[in-house]
Amino acid sequence: MKRRTFLKSLSLLPVIPAQAVEHCSGGTLYLTLDTGSMREAQAIADALNRHRIKATFFIANEPTWRGDHAMDDAWADYWRARAGEGHHFGNHTWSHATVKRELPDGNVLCRDLEGHLHEWNQAQFCMELTRVANRLHDLTGRAMQPLWRAPGGHTTPRTLRWASECGFTRHVGWAPAGFLGDELPSDRWPNEFLLHRALKNIRHGDILMMHLGIRSRKDPFVRVFDPLLQGLQDRGFCFSTLS
Repeated sequence: MKRRTFLKSLSLLPVIPAQAVEHCSGGTLYLTLDTGSMREAQAIADALNRHRIKATFFIANEPTWRGDHAMDDAWADYWRARAGEGHHFGNHTWSHATVKRELPDGNVLCRDLEGHLHEWNQAQFCMELTRVANRLHDLTGRAMQPLWRAPGGHTTPRTLRWASECGFTRHVGWAPAGFLGDELPSDRWPNEFLLHRALKNIRHGDILMMHLGIRSRKDPFVRVFDPLLQGLQDRGFCFSTLS
């Protein structure tokens, strides 16, 4: 499970909407999807197509439920299909290492998914971003938007500056109500509760965040993904990508 403290330190920086849809009585929402385990990736893509919704995918080369990684050749067809459908792509860093703190020597300390600590300088941090963008282009022929999302939403002034200087000028967080909770333990946060909470609290302009699969959740949130999209559309919301 990815541990997050998004309510402690996350600030939402302005993001310019693309494909803004007019005449939406409820307003516009921005659905974002982080890679995660990829177990529900196809089911989520099918639901987006059924509801004619475009999303922004934030991609990291994370280990998947199949034992490979999300940016391996075996996933090329998946990413090409999403590009062909008109979805947008942002950067979630290559190794999905969480920024812990800035160091006095000018580097940053990060922790990877296996719990190992790394001290990165600016060039190493920039490589974490450019490697994802280059690989996406290799797989799909599509350029990545100049957007990034730090794992866990954890940034520092230094990493925000570094990312901007290597071409990723906007960090994208999520709205408090847009945290859909798909990574929380399902015994304490059942799907029906999360669905009801989202439909009640989401408002115009919110950025929503979920994953393409979470290993630790026993009852996958994707089971209520269709009702969530339908419920939000019934409230008059339209969806747009980020740019």
